[in-house]
Amino acid sequence: HVQLVESGGGLVQPGGSLRLSCAASGSIFSINAMGWYRQAPGKQRELVATITRDGNTKYADSVKGRFTISRDNAKNTVHLQMNSLKPEDTAVYYCNAEVQWRIGVRWSDYWGQGTQVTVSS
Repeated sequence: HVQLVESGGGLVQPGGSLRLSCAASGSIFSINAMGWYRQAPGKQRELVATITRDGNTKYADSVKGRFTISRDNAKNTVHLQMNSLKPEDTAVYYCNAEVQWRIGVRWSDYWGQGTQVTVSS
């Protein structure tokens, strides 16, 4: 069993910053990609940023230059530094990890419970 626990969401004014964190725990042998997705009211969940175990990153065009994803492989954590936040960044942010609980078994996707980010004056 694998758990992803997010933290760091909240209310911030436009132009402000927030840092999201996600910690994976449980039966983990290895974690491949980790990432952040978000879902605004009435919209589909969308990719925000992903990072591979080797540190290769990918960002949605809407957050490039404002958000930075990072991870600590030793601690099984992933972070999202969000700067210059805009009202359109308001959403529930979900952590995702591709986990292998034992060598040789298939990789499985796990999700956190989500953390609310609200950008408003």
